[in-house]
Amino acid sequence: MLPPPTMESATSPHHRLVAAVDMGTNSFKLLLARALPSGRLLALDRLKEPVLLGRGRLPDGSLTPTALLRALAALRSFDAALRPLPLHRPPRLVATSAVRDAPNRADLLSIIRSDLGFNVEVLSGKEEARLIYLGVLQFLPVYEKSILTVDIGGGSTEFVVGKRGKVQFAASLNLGHVSLTESFVKNGTLDDLRRHIWSALHQSPLIKIRELGFDVTVGSSGTIRSIERAIFLGGYDDLMSSREFSREWRFSREELRLLVDKLLGLGLGEVEGVRRLGFSKKRGEFIVAGAVLLLEILEALGIENMVVSGYALGEGVISEMLASECMDFDMNANVRWRSVIGLAMRYDGDNRMKSAAQCVGTAKELFDGIRRCDELTKCLSKAAVCLDEKDFEYLEAAILLHNIGLLIGKKGYHKRSYKIIKNGGHLHGYSSEEIEIVAVLARFHRKKFPRAEHDSLKECSEEMKQKIRVLCTIMRISLALQKCQCVTFQGLEIFHTGDVFKLVLSKLKDHLLVSHDVQLKSETIEAELRPELDHFEEVFQQKICVTISSENSEKSAPFPTPKRRNKTSLSNDLERNPSIVAIYLYNIISDAVKTVRPCFVKEL
Repeated sequence: MLPPPTMESATSPHHRLVAAVDMGTNSFKLLLARALPSGRLLALDRLKEPVLLGRGRLPDGSLTPTALLRALAALRSFDAALRPLPLHRPPRLVATSAVRDAPNRADLLSIIRSDLGFNVEVLSGKEEARLIYLGVLQFLPVYEKSILTVDIGGGSTEFVVGKRGKVQFAASLNLGHVSLTESFVKNGTLDDLRRHIWSALHQSPLIKIRELGFDVTVGSSGTIRSIERAIFLGGYDDLMSSREFSREWRFSREELRLLVDKLLGLGLGEVEGVRRLGFSKKRGEFIVAGAVLLLEILEALGIENMVVSGYALGEGVISEMLASECMDFDMNANVRWRSVIGLAMRYDGDNRMKSAAQCVGTAKELFDGIRRCDELTKCLSKAAVCLDEKDFEYLEAAILLHNIGLLIGKKGYHKRSYKIIKNGGHLHGYSSEEIEIVAVLARFHRKKFPRAEHDSLKECSEEMKQKIRVLCTIMRISLALQKCQCVTFQGLEIFHTGDVFKLVLSKLKDHLLVSHDVQLKSETIEAELRPELDHFEEVFQQKICVTISSENSEKSAPFPTPKRRNKTSLSNDLERNPSIVAIYLYNIISDAVKTVRPCFVKEL
C-alpha cells in the first residue's frame, strides 16, 4: 500500500512549490501549486480576500486610504500563509486594472515592497489578456484551435484571440463588473448601463476579432464561472432536460438571456432572489452588471455559445513561471491530466479512485527503482526499450482508469475499461497511439498477461510491445501490493544482488499479527505476489524475490479502520471547484502535502 507522505521531495527540482497572487479590482487571490515534470501543475490551495480596490475612488481616480489598508492586510495574510512553506522561488504578484489605472499606484507598490518585501508587477491590459489565455490552455483542450477568450474582471474586460499558444489579438476595455455597478447599477440606471456598454464595445477595436475569426469562445473569471453555475443549477427545466447530468462547463447566449431577464426582473437590491438563482451574497452584489455586460459582448460579436474555463490569470502566471524553468515544458500536460481525472471521476464509485491513486505511489517507486537499477536497465536496452517520464504518464493514467469498467459490473470489467478509454473520446491532448497504450495497460491489469500475438498489440512495433509488457508488469505488481491484506508498508526499493533482484519493503505494519518472524512475513507476502513476480521474471529474464527490512518492521492493531472521505462531500466540492480533484489526489499521492499547514485550507 502507498507510503504516507513525507517532506523529502518538497524541495525536489521536479516537485516544486510555487505561488502566484492576482491583485484584482474586486479581490486578491492567492494560488499555491506544485510543479511536476513537463510543466504539469497541481493546484493545492487557494485563498481569496475581498479587497474591493475599485470601490469609492477619490475624485482623481486614486485608490482611497482605506482601500490601500485593505490591500496591505490581504497581502499580509497571504504572506503569513506562505512563510512556513518551502517555496521554490518568491511568489509572483501581478496587479490588474484597479492598480494599473490608479494615479497613486506608486504609493501602494512602495508600501508593499517596504512592508512585505514583495515586488508587484503591474500588467498592461494586453499582457493580462495573454496570461489569461495561457491559463485557459491549462484547463481546456483547445491548443490546436483558434479561440477567443473573454475575461470579465472588476475593473476591465480582457479579450484575446490565440492559437497554438500564440496571441494573435489582445485588447482590454475599461468595462468591469465592479466599476459598472458603482457607476450605473447602484444609481438605478440600467438603460444607461446598456447604452454605455454598447457604445464602448462598438468604439473599440473588437471589430478585428470578427476579421480574424475563431473556432471557440471561452469565458474565464469568477463572474463567468458563477453565471455558468447558475445556468446549470438554476432550474431552467425546458433548457436543461436534454443535457446530461454531468456538468458541461458551457452555456448558450439564449440561456444567458433568460438569466439576465430573471436578474432584471428581481429588482435592484433583491439579495435573496439573487441567491436563489445560485449566486453567493458577495457575487450577487455585482452580478447584474457582469451578466448584462457578458450578454452585450456575445450579441456584439455574434457568439451563440461559450465554453467556460476553470483556470484564468493565476494559473497563467504560474504556467509562465514553469515554462521559463522547465526545458521540457508541455503546454498540453495539464489538459491531459485533467481529462484523465475527469474520466476517472465520472466512473468513480465505492472510493475506487482513491484506491487507484494510492496505487500510483507504489508504481512510481517501482518505476523509478527499475530506471535506477543498472542491471534492469541493461535488460531493457537489449530489448531496445528506454523508460522515460512520458511512459510513467501512460502508466499513471492507466492505473487511475483501470477499474472504471466496474461501474457497469465486475465480470469482464477490464475489457470494458479498455473500450471506454479507447473509444469514449474522453482523453484530450493524447495521440491515438498514446490512448491505445493507456487502454491496453488497463485491459491487461488482470487476468491474462499481454502476449505479442494478442489482437490489441498486433499493430504495435516490437519496441512498443515490449514497453507495454514492462509497464504492465509494474502495474500488476503495484496493484497486487496494494491488495495485500496482511501488511502495509512505508518504503519500497528494488535492487540487484548476485543473480537475484530483491523487492525490499520497509517500515511494515502487520495488520493480521500472523507472525513476528520477518522471514515468514516475507514468504507470506511473496506467496501473494508470486503470479505477478513470475511475469516480472518472464519480461526481464531475471529472478526476483521479496524481502523485508527487519529493523523497520513494527506491529499495529489488527484490522485498522481507514479514514474514508465522504464521497457525497467530494462530489459537492467538485461542483464548487474543479481543482479540488487535484487537491484530493494530491493529499494521496504527494510527498509534499505535509508542508501545507491545515489552516491554509480555505474554501473559495
